[in-house]
Amino acid sequence: MGKAFDSIAKGLEEAVALSKGDKAVKATLHRPAEIDVAQLRHSLGLTQGEFAAKFCISLGTLRHWERGDRKPQGPALALLNVVAKEPKAVLRALS
Repeated sequence: MGKAFDSIAKGLEEAVALSKGDKAVKATLHRPAEIDVAQLRHSLGLTQGEFAAKFCISLGTLRHWERGDRKPQGPALALLNVVAKEPKAVLRALS
């Protein structure tokens, strides 16, 4: 158990250092690009209600994103990036 603990402890130390901006930590961060949700919705020719329904997003959340009160994060941001690149494929998968 000593090796496992040491490995986990080292990983946690590196994660903390990385979060503080330590350039000595060698790591690759994978973050989806930010999305202009209103622009995406308009490019698809959908109303807020249609967009929310088609992509399983609450209308309230969509409105917050479009106003800029909140930003999509995590799985929602990943979904929106896929929608931006392959909307027909996402619609087929969700139908």
